[in-house]
Amino acid sequence: MSAGNGAKRVNISSGGAYEVVFGYSRAVRVGDDVHVSGTCAPPAHEKSDAYAQARAALEIVEKALKDAGASVADVVRTVVYLRDINDAEAVAKAHLESFNAVRPASTLVQVTSMLRPWQKVEIEAYAKLGGCK
Repeated sequence: MSAGNGAKRVNISSGGAYEVVFGYSRAVRVGDDVHVSGTCAPPAHEKSDAYAQARAALEIVEKALKDAGASVADVVRTVVYLRDINDAEAVAKAHLESFNAVRPASTLVQVTSMLRPWQKVEIEAYAKLGGCK
């Protein structure tokens, strides 16, 4: 499938149940642009703290980037959604561990709710291939 600009579009699936139900892809690559959907920790982390949930979400983001032919080094922007702003420090620690040398532009937003009541954090990423090293 090609995007409007002639670049090939590649949808990346993680096999998550909501991808089919909601009609989205874990990530989409169009040319040198990779967009990773908002990602939460899987249900195995239901009882985990915000730091552990952020680490689990970032592992999924990293796999999606890899599947799209990118890496953390290509990330230029992240958006972090928190249910409780008091978790910002713990989630920032996880973010720093993944992106320390990269230092992408980032936005942190507090939200009132997420899909599941136990979810504490959701992270999305945008990567640009070529010339970001």
